[in-house]
Amino acid sequence: MAQFEWQVRVYYEDTDNGGVVYYANYLRFMERARTEWLRSLGIEQDRLIEEHDILFAVRQVNIDYHAPARFNDMLTIGTDILANSRASLTFGQTVMRTGGSGSILCSAQVKVACLVASTFRVSPIPDFILKEITDVV
Repeated sequence: MAQFEWQVRVYYEDTDNGGVVYYANYLRFMERARTEWLRSLGIEQDRLIEEHDILFAVRQVNIDYHAPARFNDMLTIGTDILANSRASLTFGQTVMRTGGSGSILCSAQVKVACLVASTFRVSPIPDFILKEITDVV
């Protein structure tokens, strides 16, 4: 899959008292990028719940912080699928300063599981989603 990229600006509320992005906010930026990636494939998460009774939930995160992002930086969040199974997707995600040297500020592997929304039990990823994913992988 070609890397999906989504941009976000760092607001004051994203920073700590040292003026750098608070570590947990990188996870928020990555979550938004995964949502926008699904949206770019024509898949809306609220409709998945309403029409198919499924949702995606983060199962595991491995994250590395390399350098700080600061207030008012424009960031590019890159998203790739590293692996997929019948009931989960593993994403590789990077956060870089837009227009900068291209050095990675933060990187993560995020595994999400497909769940039945009404029971929170593991569910196979629906075929129509797998088809969209394999069309771009």
